[in-house]
Amino acid sequence: MVLKTFGWSFAVTALGLVAAVLYGGWEGFGVVAILSILEISLSFDNAVVNAGILKKMNAFWQRIFLTIGVLIAVFGMRLVFPVVIVAISAKLGPIEAVDLALNNKDHYQELVTDAHPAIAAFGGMFLLMIFLDFIFEDRDIKWLAWLERPLAKLGKVDMLSVCIALVVLLVTAFTFATHAHQHGGAHVDKAQTVLISGIAGLITYMIVGGLSGYFEDKLEEDEEREHEEEEQAEREGKPKSAVLMAGKAAFFMFLYLEVLDASFSFDGVIGAFAITNDIVLMALGLGVGAMYVRSLTVYLVRQGTLDDYVYLEHGAHYAIGALAVILMVTIQYEIHELITGLVGVLLIGWSFLSSVRRNRALAAAEGKAQGSDEKTEVSSGV
Repeated sequence: MVLKTFGWSFAVTALGLVAAVLYGGWEGFGVVAILSILEISLSFDNAVVNAGILKKMNAFWQRIFLTIGVLIAVFGMRLVFPVVIVAISAKLGPIEAVDLALNNKDHYQELVTDAHPAIAAFGGMFLLMIFLDFIFEDRDIKWLAWLERPLAKLGKVDMLSVCIALVVLLVTAFTFATHAHQHGGAHVDKAQTVLISGIAGLITYMIVGGLSGYFEDKLEEDEEREHEEEEQAEREGKPKSAVLMAGKAAFFMFLYLEVLDASFSFDGVIGAFAITNDIVLMALGLGVGAMYVRSLTVYLVRQGTLDDYVYLEHGAHYAIGALAVILMVTIQYEIHELITGLVGVLLIGWSFLSSVRRNRALAAAEGKAQGSDEKTEVSSGV
């Protein structure tokens, strides 16, 4: 099972490390290995959230996620995206941007760093909306009940998550502008960029998320219509099959997954510049890490891990919230990538342990109930 799920990741790792040695010697090997670990640690919460969405899709769309989705994630976000950002921010042509990335790495790094506020604002707002919509929804299973119960009540207020996200964006842009003005006004115009990028992130979430939700609702209506047929099939002794997403519903959920993955990859791409400014080594390292995130997503789906450990999805969404806040803060202040990675790992680890304790408590309660029933039967027999 492990080899089947992670086989492609192992193969890509071997090819990536060999390519790193051929391109940059053993130093390149070390850089790619470090970047791979960085990407995996930063994106573990991404895998958990992806799994929660992917398990609703049929086998065909799961394969699409692992093939075309991987090409978009590895080639598009880890190689093309940094070059596109430089091309747009520096007003260069694509060929000039590629030439700059390969032949003038220091200047290329400066341009990417200069574009960071816009990238962080877009990704931060997209991820913040995911987190807010999650915690404001009333769920049967609650992890931090003392916090989630009152938030679920607040969530009944229409558009509350959008209002909070916009307030966060305005405060961030205003703080950035004030700081820039106090230090000579060198980046006052960047405040406007932050505002526009943040609004673009919010609009992207609402469009993609809205379309995904619309088609998911349509799928639920189809499930209701087919419910009677399934019950009849079950009565006739035929196997009952789960209705999984296909067609337009699956397409828009796939699109949502790719935008989600793009938002998660922002911190990894920016953080990679702390290790290297070589675009080739960066693409190799982050690409290898992205493959493991994909494989881990499929592993969680096939093993039913999210059903067994019910708080994992909660922990992943809290990690998303933390990452969103960190991205917004990094517009003004520098935060080490180690902190970003550890916050996500700790929150998911905490939710996993909470799930284990819950499972043990339920098993113990079930054992006591069975023991009580057995005693009742014995006493009745006597």
